[in-house]
Amino acid sequence: MTAPKKLFIKTYGCQMNVYDSERMAESLGGQGYVETQTAEEADMILLNTCHIREKAAEKVYSELGRLKALKTENPDLKIGVTGCVAQAEGEEIMRRQPAVDLVVGPQSYHRLPQMEARVRAGQTALDTDFPEEDKFETLKGRTKAARAPSAFLTVQEGCDKFCAFCVVPYTRGAEASRPVTRILDEARELVDRGVRELTLLGQNVNAYHGAGPDGAEHSLAQLIWALNDIDGLERIRFTTSHPNDMTDDLIEAHGSCDKLMPYLHLPVQSGSDHILKRMNRSHTAESYLRVIERIRAARPDILMSGDFIVGFPEETEEDFQATLDLIENVRYGYAYSFKYSTRPGTPAAERAQVDADVADARLQRIQALITRQQQEIQDTMVGRDLHVLVEKPGRNPGQMVGKSEYLHAVHIENSDAAVGDIVPVRITEAKRNSLAAIRRN
Repeated sequence: MTAPKKLFIKTYGCQMNVYDSERMAESLGGQGYVETQTAEEADMILLNTCHIREKAAEKVYSELGRLKALKTENPDLKIGVTGCVAQAEGEEIMRRQPAVDLVVGPQSYHRLPQMEARVRAGQTALDTDFPEEDKFETLKGRTKAARAPSAFLTVQEGCDKFCAFCVVPYTRGAEASRPVTRILDEARELVDRGVRELTLLGQNVNAYHGAGPDGAEHSLAQLIWALNDIDGLERIRFTTSHPNDMTDDLIEAHGSCDKLMPYLHLPVQSGSDHILKRMNRSHTAESYLRVIERIRAARPDILMSGDFIVGFPEETEEDFQATLDLIENVRYGYAYSFKYSTRPGTPAAERAQVDADVADARLQRIQALITRQQQEIQDTMVGRDLHVLVEKPGRNPGQMVGKSEYLHAVHIENSDAAVGDIVPVRITEAKRNSLAAIRRN
């Protein structure tokens, strides 16, 4: 028998890239590849890239420079770049780094088997098109191996919002939603393989408008209710959302759908209306706060998460203080904050930039506030009875680790629970980034 070829995928960035990497591995499994955890023993290396963070492209080129040495040792090694940097850079990647054999954008992953055959025949392969065919239908999983109890499921891609700082509309394309039936089929397959919790993914997931079985467009709330009927699926989450697309039926679902977890990531980016307008966010701080009020009226215990950009072009100290005020008002259980960095081709890149030292100081201030809020909310969990989806053994004997309804990492001491169990616990301690618990009967 021919020995299987080995595939190494390094994934950068968001959860959607994690999902895409899994699909690419399954697709290339049909070409005789099995995954390996080390680049040194791989026959093919794929860098699944993200263009959101600062100097993303340069970091990819730096990694390619390191991988070039492996190709010197193994001339049969094939190297590919996928994801948003691949979409943005295209032919430039191959020009700057001739060791690269394959470049493919996020909308063309279903063509990987054909591209792999070309590079094995000694050619190079480039595809950064936005094809009309459904890549997800072609990228159906080829394996039936057991899965971890929690999984991602992409339901929507692309964005039509065109925020002034963001490259997503250019690298992922316009908003497109998968049909309900195909999502349900994939969800059932994942449940059959051991998944008990699904996180629905989309660059703008609550703008979901996929075709339902009756041909009419379904909202994200309707999709959630359809998933709610799948036996064996116990938990549903979704990310990332836009405040303008928190519809009435989606807010209502947070209050009435038992499987929809009490956690919501709802980025606002700034608390200043002036900066929000310059960001082209199409909402105000006040309208965002009103949405939060409505969500909490439907589900009072919901834990909120958010994103913030500090040092956006033209941000004044007054603008920054408005962001701090909004954070104090909302009280986030989690939040992610970043110092603005330019993205070539986006409107904000051409504007006057905030002094780097000023932006650094603001980032430290906002992170200190977020850290304090997060710890205060974790402290309120002590003594509460929660349910934890067990994901893996802990470091200590008898310890198991999983996630609560609120997405907190929980370490259960002296537990006989198995991976995939959902167990009742009582929280005994709030640590910096996790909770400790004992199992209840």
